[in-house]
Amino acid sequence: MPAPDDELTVMAEEELDAACAMPFVELKKITPWGDSYVGFAPSGREVEVERRYLWAVEPAGGVVVEVEVRDPAARAGAEAKALLTEHR
Repeated sequence: MPAPDDELTVMAEEELDAACAMPFVELKKITPWGDSYVGFAPSGREVEVERRYLWAVEPAGGVVVEVEVRDPAARAGAEAKALLTEHR
């Protein structure tokens, strides 16, 4: 089992992969947008997961996808982000 902070990093990266799987044309329709939910890390602890889809400054028309996984009780968290363009 990964260390607690490593577990959050792994989970953030997996959530980012899922967030970026949407076709770019669909991403553009929902940007800017964000959501959050309570989930469970592989170890079973409760965590908060937040996804954000934001317009990029550069390149124009790009979308920044950010995912943050937080464990408020442990005051720990991890972030992962990606810059997506129409021509990935």
